[in-house]
Formats: sequence, structure tokens, C-alpha cells
Amino acid sequence: MSEPKLSPLDDLDLSDDDSGLPSLGGDTDLPDLEASPDPLDDAIAELQDVLGKDQAMGPLEGETEQDETGAARIGDGKDTGLQNLVMSLPVQMDVVIGSAEMPVSELIGMEAGSVVALNRKIGDSVEICVNGMKIASGEIQTLDDDPSRLGVKITELVES
Repeated sequence: MSEPKLSPLDDLDLSDDDSGLPSLGGDTDLPDLEASPDPLDDAIAELQDVLGKDQAMGPLEGETEQDETGAARIGDGKDTGLQNLVMSLPVQMDVVIGSAEMPVSELIGMEAGSVVALNRKIGDSVEICVNGMKIASGEIQTLDDDPSRLGVKITELVES
């Protein structure tokens, strides 16, 4: 009868300790994982702390309302820290009045006083974009309280 083949792992002294996991026999050069703090455990603890603070601030629920300044408010009128944080986030709003396409040679030949013909006409609506995404269309107007400044009257909101 032939002897069973030995695995290369049989040369290692793998024995079960009281944890139920195999361990290498003898001294090893591996660090003692129980003695050093685990970065993953630290990250999980930090995340749990942040989530606990978010829950304490309250959920973003309820209907959107406007306050006396016309700014949007969320919920039942009680602002929480998280809601204040979200409502104070800055966004980039751009009003796009038109665009133009031209060869590089024409672009290089431009100088002060050159006029660029846009793809829109006077009276056409303009695009209102927030963080690069179109949210509305509107019309250019002068401001009532300062005729030297321009504003945009929203004529249509984009369905989301």
C-alpha cells in the first residue's frame, strides 16, 4: 500500500489554538495585530461618529417653502444643522446667452473691437445652468432698482 502524498503545507506546523483558527507554530516575524490599532477599525469608528451626528441633526424631509427673503426652506420651519449646511452650499450659476464656432485662424485674428456673432438673436431665451446643468430658461432684463445691471427673468423650469 502506498503512503499518502504530503502537501507542502504539512511541513508547516499548523495547529489550532483556542481561537479555532490555524496558527503557525513557533516564533514568527508577523506583527501582533491585537496589540496595534487597526486603521480599518479607526475608520469605521469615525464613520459611525459622523453618522451619529447626522442623525442627531435630523433628516431632510418635508416640502420646500420660501422664507421672507424668497430663499427656499425645507421641512416644518425648524432648521437643523444638516439642513443649514445643505442650504448654504455654494453653487455656480451661469446664464448662457449664446455660443459661436470659428476656425482657429479667425480666433487668432481677433483684436479689441472685434464682434463675435452668436447663435441666438435678441429676444431669444437664455439658458440658466447650475453647476453645468441646465435648470431653466429665461429672458435678459435690466434690474428695476439698478438699470445699469442685468438680471434674468425665469420663464421656464426644466423638468427633472
